[in-house]
Amino acid sequence: MTAPTLRPIKAGDVLHLTRAASVQFVRPIIVRVIRELTDRHTYYGWTWIEVYQLDARGEAVSRRELFVRRAGLVYLRATPAPARARVAAR
Repeated sequence: MTAPTLRPIKAGDVLHLTRAASVQFVRPIIVRVIRELTDRHTYYGWTWIEVYQLDARGEAVSRRELFVRRAGLVYLRATPAPARARVAAR
């Protein structure tokens, strides 16, 4: 029996993190990946990622390093669009 192939984590990926990724996510969050921290040794199936936590508008509100279970990552298809500045009427 072979282990399932997990999708690689790349810069720019947008992830929805829930308790499936780690017990620390009692309240789910959405993040944009900066990079995977491959120089840290972890348990099999777990990894460290450096991310920007996103708010409801898709804007970065904090930079974090998270320890997550790869099988629990939910990849979002589209990046939440950042809020656009309103153009003043002329």
